[in-house]
Amino acid sequence: MGLLIPGINEVIATTAFNAAPIGIHFREGIFRVILFSGSHTVANVERDGWMVANIIHDPVLYVKTAFGDLPRDRFSDERVDGRTMQRLSDADAWVAFSAVVEKKTSVSLVARLTPLKEQVVTSRILPVNRGFNSIIDATVHATRLNIRKDQELEKLIEYHAGIVRKCGGPRELEALDLLLEHCRPQAGK
Repeated sequence: MGLLIPGINEVIATTAFNAAPIGIHFREGIFRVILFSGSHTVANVERDGWMVANIIHDPVLYVKTAFGDLPRDRFSDERVDGRTMQRLSDADAWVAFSAVVEKKTSVSLVARLTPLKEQVVTSRILPVNRGFNSIIDATVHATRLNIRKDQELEKLIEYHAGIVRKCGGPRELEALDLLLEHCRPQAGK
């Protein structure tokens, strides 16, 4: 298996009809994920012991899944290792993992992931788009801003918003508008 590369892979993870953007850490041949306590993702990983990493290039979907739930018709069932798992129907590729909790605190959960199956759904090639990458970074900062008000996070979001405005296409600009709507109440705007 080789869809994910060393470092932190930004994906939309799915668990039991739930989707959320996460970073899957791949270091020294080991996959891990760090999840914040209190989320549907944590509860599902603990209960079911699996997660699917969806590789997808829709910036709007990253923002939507960071702040809300998707309807069930956005998911497809996959039978993997004797279990039915859900992936995003629109995924360009996906990797199904078993997940074992290694550490849990009141703030976070660390799970070790073991790849079980991967599939490339589409073979389209996409160039690097700084606007898309900045949506990912701004979304990460916005989810943290959702947890704690921090002027430095607000500055980072605005920095990435500038890159999106300069380098992004229509879909990135739509994602930025959606992201900023979610940030305004937390940022006191």
